[in-house]
Amino acid sequence: MEYFNYFTDALSKYTEFNGRASRTQYWMYVLIYVIIAVVLGLINSWLALIFELALLSPSLAIGARRLHDTDRSGLWQLLWLIPILGWIVLIIFFVLPSDGDNDYGPAPQAS
Repeated sequence: MEYFNYFTDALSKYTEFNGRASRTQYWMYVLIYVIIAVVLGLINSWLALIFELALLSPSLAIGARRLHDTDRSGLWQLLWLIPILGWIVLIIFFVLPSDGDNDYGPAPQAS
């Protein structure tokens, strides 16, 4: 259940676009988000859609904090609007290790 704490932590910071998020925080959030969305999609596609819309703000917030961890602006998330190439670039940014202390704050504890 420790991994689920990453998900609930991201939900509690749904309007916090400042700060940083570690790779573990980001990818555990994404993993749990995808699992819940798939299960809800199997039950009812409307439930999945409502879930995804409800978690739009927390997803953007943790994405911005993850980009801050690599010393990039959260506006880089606009690359999601560019199919394939933009997605690949963003995934690479999300996988990169922490940049150490930077303008967005001290490095997070987790990897």
